[in-house]
Amino acid sequence: MKRFLTATAALALTAGMAQAEYNLTILHTNDFHARFEPISKYDGPCSAEDNTEGKCFGGTARLVNAIKDAKARTNNHILVDGGDQFQGSLFYTYYKGQMAAEMMNMLGYDGMTVGNHEFDDGPEVLAGFMAALEFPILMSNADISAEPLLAGKLAKSAVIERGGEKIGLIGLTAEDTDELASPGENVIFTDSVTAVQGEVDLLTAQGVNKIIVLSHSGYKVDQMVAENTTGVDVIVGGHSNTLLSNTNERAEGAYPTMIKDTAIVQAYAYGKYLGELNVTFDDEGNVTEASGEPVLIDAAVVEDEGTLARIAELAQPLDEIRNKVVAETSAMIDGDRAVCRVMECAMGNLIADAMLARVADQGVQIAIQNSGGIRSSIDAGDVTMGEVLSVLPFQNTLSTFQVSGATVIEALENGVSQIEEVAGRFPQVAGMTYAVDAKADVGSRVSDVMVAGEPIDPAKMYGVVSNNYVRNGGDGYAMFKTAENAYDYGPDVADVTAEYIAANGAYTPYLDGRITLK
Repeated sequence: MKRFLTATAALALTAGMAQAEYNLTILHTNDFHARFEPISKYDGPCSAEDNTEGKCFGGTARLVNAIKDAKARTNNHILVDGGDQFQGSLFYTYYKGQMAAEMMNMLGYDGMTVGNHEFDDGPEVLAGFMAALEFPILMSNADISAEPLLAGKLAKSAVIERGGEKIGLIGLTAEDTDELASPGENVIFTDSVTAVQGEVDLLTAQGVNKIIVLSHSGYKVDQMVAENTTGVDVIVGGHSNTLLSNTNERAEGAYPTMIKDTAIVQAYAYGKYLGELNVTFDDEGNVTEASGEPVLIDAAVVEDEGTLARIAELAQPLDEIRNKVVAETSAMIDGDRAVCRVMECAMGNLIADAMLARVADQGVQIAIQNSGGIRSSIDAGDVTMGEVLSVLPFQNTLSTFQVSGATVIEALENGVSQIEEVAGRFPQVAGMTYAVDAKADVGSRVSDVMVAGEPIDPAKMYGVVSNNYVRNGGDGYAMFKTAENAYDYGPDVADVTAEYIAANGAYTPYLDGRITLK
């Protein structure tokens, strides 16, 4: 069994012994979400003016130089990704995975795992992305044998060589990806611990004793996997957009987070940070030291001119769409995932209000929007279509249907069932109010459900509007799959929201207590 030792303990144990150390710097990103251009402090689009003034973060042109600088600090390194390159800007809407593949190849990645959003457009788009990559993309915890587009092409693990040593990489994807995306019925997701341990054992049998899991499963799952497996040296995480740091007061844990012998790292999202973990192994593959810190990719990092030119070239077909000013807002509309996934938020109110207003004349009383579909905030001032599409990038359509009050309550319970994990199923609503007690048992957290000012009637049928993803069972909303009179082919939710903001002059974001926390 591998042991993690502090540097002091390692020195004490190796005193007087000739032992070859192997040093490796693991550079890593996760949850990039097609943010090829710089982002604002709210993770949305950042204007050229603000970028010039040094107010922006990230962007592939900065990432080029951040990676170059990090590599200059070490003589042995790899660059890996924790998944979710897809979805999040017009670049993905227009190019699907092809632009991501081009940029990742240019940056020189050595491996990545499949994120749930890599399945947003089904196995076909993922297969095309894989075909364009010049490095391995991995997923250990799924049976893909029945999916011809992936079978025999998508490996569970890979071995790369660096500095004269073999390094094993294992991919891991969220087990509920079938609820979060569109992998199709031929991809069957399996237990994370069993899958990882199986690949560790195979790699170990091949003489590989330095093993890194690239995991798109979230910080909590990564800790559980580390606790329940042996032989994993490092887990490079994603999915939960977790900032781990030893210096940032907003961090959710230490960088790295040590669980038994395993160092866990994650670097927030959207290319705002580049993770930089320095690991020392002894000659048996035991980690003797692991340290580092995510590097903030701010204006101090110079943008690479060649990359800027290529992105500008690829942006040309998108400019007419995204630069169109569609509305105005008097204040910033907060769509921060850390807020919208646990409580009422201004962006959730806006989207739910917009959906309900669009179909109110059809007798619809309730709107439910999953917070996982809300991807950024919008700054005060002019609102462009590009900003709206950054908030709502998934091309989800308006869905209307009828369900009982009991089913609405069941849906709300599902929505708050993973509030501790800041999960995307948290329901933003309109036309109704409810209270949630996050400390109560799952399934009994929701109370005081009111529709149009009256207590909800479990036996009564209600008209509901949501998006087609939720209506078809996404984010655990399986209770809506058998809804009556379902119509999933309304207008794009982004278009509905843009038109709603534009309808009455300058929009003023607000909270009104429609969701209360006990």
